[in-house]
Amino acid sequence: MSYVALYRKFRPSVFDDVRGQDHIVRTLRNQVLTGRLQHAYLFCGTRGTGKTSVAKILARAVNCENPVNGNPCGECASCRSIADGTSMNVIEIDAASNNGVDNIRDIIEEVQYRPTTGQYKVYIIDEVHMLSAGAFNALLKTLEEPPSYVMFILATTEAGKIPVTILSRCQRYDFHRISTDVIASRLRELTDREGVEAEEKALRFIARAGDGSMRDALSLLDRCIAFYMDEALTYEKALKALGEADTEVFRKLTEAVLAGRAGEAVALFGREMADGVETGQFISDYIWYLRGLMLTAVSPGADIQEMIDVSSEQLLEMQDLATEAGADVLIRCIYILSDLQSRLRYATNRRVLAEIAILQMARPQGEQTGEALYGRVLQLETKVDELMREGIPRAEIPRERIPEPEPVPGEEAEALPEAAPEDLKEICADWRRLLGGMEDGFVKNRLKESGIPQFNADTLENRLYIEMRGGINETADRLFVNTPDNREEIERYLARKTGKHIEVELHMAENRPQGIKTVDIDAMLQQKINMEIEVSDDGEEEEF
Repeated sequence: MSYVALYRKFRPSVFDDVRGQDHIVRTLRNQVLTGRLQHAYLFCGTRGTGKTSVAKILARAVNCENPVNGNPCGECASCRSIADGTSMNVIEIDAASNNGVDNIRDIIEEVQYRPTTGQYKVYIIDEVHMLSAGAFNALLKTLEEPPSYVMFILATTEAGKIPVTILSRCQRYDFHRISTDVIASRLRELTDREGVEAEEKALRFIARAGDGSMRDALSLLDRCIAFYMDEALTYEKALKALGEADTEVFRKLTEAVLAGRAGEAVALFGREMADGVETGQFISDYIWYLRGLMLTAVSPGADIQEMIDVSSEQLLEMQDLATEAGADVLIRCIYILSDLQSRLRYATNRRVLAEIAILQMARPQGEQTGEALYGRVLQLETKVDELMREGIPRAEIPRERIPEPEPVPGEEAEALPEAAPEDLKEICADWRRLLGGMEDGFVKNRLKESGIPQFNADTLENRLYIEMRGGINETADRLFVNTPDNREEIERYLARKTGKHIEVELHMAENRPQGIKTVDIDAMLQQKINMEIEVSDDGEEEEF
């Protein structure tokens, strides 16, 4: 006799064998017991959650000659014929290959004839969302008012593609993803029955890899058993058989990225590739690991363990790493890897793209985003801590400074006149265009994301107030506000462009001074104020 795959061999035959869908099983069993059966059911859910299995159990239960507590007995002639696929009462249709109007018309003609044996003629239509629009329309009337001896069970993974006219005629049941604990428990039960020795950690890893699908988890277990025939299944063997990376590798890779050790990070990735790990799977698993760190960083409470499904020991390690990284850096890394995922499917050299993404995470110096700035500051702080642990006092740590421009011999800096209130109004009105000539790309980009400068309408002091908006870049904006060099750079630029001395104050929204206001640009245009601010014209205008 040929070998039967585990997911087929242990397919549930009664409601009691179904795992993880108690809310559905209880309702259907009660309907069978009380006779309150519906003429049309719609089973929705992701792959491997039990839709087709439950449909077959229900079809056997409604035709069983000797039901036991709502379950089919499995011994009567009706149950045996349905299980063998020889019953004329249960018709399974794959809508992916039978999706035309003619196929539905055949069903409409067949429902006119009563079942030769049993009480119900049951039509199970799998992947029903694949039916054409004409087929759905042909099914409408029969689905709404079928003969009393006919039952329709529609199954789909994409309920959103089914017309509302069909949805309104069915009793809908949503099959949830099965939890890791439930899948691992089922795997333990089946390995014991098969006489396979397996570590609990290996089974939980396979259960997580199933991603809520019992069928996928059983297929992965079958694959691991075949890879190590007649050997005990350990966690390390499961990793090798499935070509996946251990979370310890992700932890070391994240530590290298946070410390800016780009070479070490790429080397870790290279070793995983040499061990046979698939690039796309590695990136997908790493995103989920970073997602766990991100959730740990924003929700340090005890409930986080259920959200990310890790052991208590691993949770402690993740909490330390998440605190060191911070949510902003983790979000930036997830964005980089998610963008990589979308490009990998069309790439010819996937490994090179993955290595570039790892370098981007480990070396944020080349980016000007707020998240990259935060990562650079974190790297500097980490380096300072390392030097202090080596015994170098903080005051002796060398610092890289941008050299100040040397004064031209014979020239003395002239004191610039103070800007008048009208000068401040002109700067506010022409602010967006004025930024086009700024050479400091980082300061320029941060100012583009800020609001229009404001001035004090009461005192008319010689000062511009620039408010940073915060939001998703709040951490970077606060750092920008609290760095004096940024304010000085803006003042120097305004002095060069206007020939006037203008004080600049950077602040966040919650620290907005009283009495400041934004200039009314439309009113200034009506007053026809002539701008005398010199703006560099490089042939291109910035769009804002």
